[in-house]
Amino acid sequence: MMYSNIPSAQTLVLYFKSRGIKNIVISPGSRNAPLTLSFTKNSFFKCFSIVDERCAGFFALGMAQQLQKPVALVCTSGSALLNYYPAVAEAFYSDIPLIVVSADRPEYKIDVGDGQTIRQKNVFENHIGYSANLKHDISHATKTVLSFTKSTSKETQETIQKHNEVELALVLDKVMLEKTPVHINIPFEEPLYGLSEKTSINITDAGFFAEKTHDIENLEKLVSIWNSSKRKMILVGVNQPESIEKEVLESLANDDSVLVFTETTSNVHHPNFFPSIDSIIAPIEKSEKHKELFEALQPDLLITFGGLIVSKKIKAFLRKYKPKTHWHIDEKKAFDTFFCLSKHVKIPPADFFRAMPDSKAGASGNYNSYWSRVRDNYESKRETYLSEIDFSDFKAFGQIQQNIPKGYQVHLANSSTVRYSQLFPMHQSLKVFCNRGTSGIDGSTSTAIGASVHENSPTVLITGDLSFFYDSNGLWNNYKKPDFRIILINNSGGGIFRILPGKEDTNEFSTFFETTHQQTASHLAKMHGFIYERVENEKQLNASLKNFYNASDMPKILEIVTSRLENNKILLSYFDFIS
Repeated sequence: MMYSNIPSAQTLVLYFKSRGIKNIVISPGSRNAPLTLSFTKNSFFKCFSIVDERCAGFFALGMAQQLQKPVALVCTSGSALLNYYPAVAEAFYSDIPLIVVSADRPEYKIDVGDGQTIRQKNVFENHIGYSANLKHDISHATKTVLSFTKSTSKETQETIQKHNEVELALVLDKVMLEKTPVHINIPFEEPLYGLSEKTSINITDAGFFAEKTHDIENLEKLVSIWNSSKRKMILVGVNQPESIEKEVLESLANDDSVLVFTETTSNVHHPNFFPSIDSIIAPIEKSEKHKELFEALQPDLLITFGGLIVSKKIKAFLRKYKPKTHWHIDEKKAFDTFFCLSKHVKIPPADFFRAMPDSKAGASGNYNSYWSRVRDNYESKRETYLSEIDFSDFKAFGQIQQNIPKGYQVHLANSSTVRYSQLFPMHQSLKVFCNRGTSGIDGSTSTAIGASVHENSPTVLITGDLSFFYDSNGLWNNYKKPDFRIILINNSGGGIFRILPGKEDTNEFSTFFETTHQQTASHLAKMHGFIYERVENEKQLNASLKNFYNASDMPKILEIVTSRLENNKILLSYFDFIS
């Protein structure tokens, strides 16, 4: 085993080992050489090389998302660090434990015109759990350090070492306890490539893991409100698969005073739940009796858990027709999404629902049964509509989600992709993920590939054309598994902008909003070692899906071409049809 001969690099590596942080995603550079050499020459660590730092950030995020353990990023100094920011922001809002380690120049070389330097300290301050700014050693390159500091520093190597160890302990406690991104900035003076077989320092880090305390304050009052609420709506956002036990779900499903609205990203399933929120709300919006129907849907008690909500319609509804009471159940944080939050209950959702009385003790009513009839009606009409429409994004999604093999890990890109997926059932055996923290299109491919690395089940990414081409560098790595699949819906532009208010059929709209293009994935597939197939109609898609998931020696891309001008009409007409 070899280590950098720089004490701060040795200290970082030893702290990572003491905390069991094994997965290190490294982007090339020179200033980070002490870290790169120390990690790659130590068999404890599993290192990955990703050239593009933005892609590396999302690749690491995908791994941390699956492992629910910290994954580290390592980059050189300068603008390389800034390219991590989109992934850092996503990790911040999605509660994913990501460790950013940036090599830096010593402080005396910042803002003096030295090459490849920026102000790296606290660069993520608005979207970070903790920023640890380490100090550069004076026992390394001592003559150089003293020549620049002019011997004015009163700090000794011992005080520097103590500072760095305290900061590392704090930052690693934070990432592990709170599942939040953290940043470690570590300056190095040249020379950078010296190695040693042994470390020159020892650490005494035992780790700090506080016991979680659950918020059970006023539980009797919560039970009283639960019992007296005739209409209880439970809305589930982004949620880890298999995090809620079946008996808890069964109890909620059989309570007629409870409506459970789920999203594709919630990974919560039951025949009595409501997995397509917009299919319930959109017809009400179009009804002459919309006020009466919305009041019938309006809950007395709203309970939310999980991450951010996709459906804009449920947000608009609950902001206008506010519940009397809104509780958010989460151990860490609560967003006041509907501007009516009454209480943040800081316990695991499953523990909370187990503490609530079952349906026999709860208030009776027909809240669930009434809206179940509405749901059954639109589901029947959806099948009729699919049989009547031309080939389109809508029809393609119906076929895609029906044909995903059981047990797959499914990653959804943002924008149109995740919204279309909400309109169709997803089998309960599928594990669904999407970067909903910031809802950006920028790293969907990289996240999916990173997530597949430690996943035993095969992975499929369903993506739109802008998201796919934007993150095409995400394909540039050596970690694509043969069972990795990409389904690319290419409608030659940002189709979602044709659905949003403000659409105009002008050159400005098609150029600056819809951003029309003629790109295809065929050359990218060849360059990055994918089997490629292109389909343009329903018959071709059905034939392709029969073999798409078969075992192969290479990953596969299936590109589905649809009409840019017809997709929005078919989608909007669907809501008219089920109304």
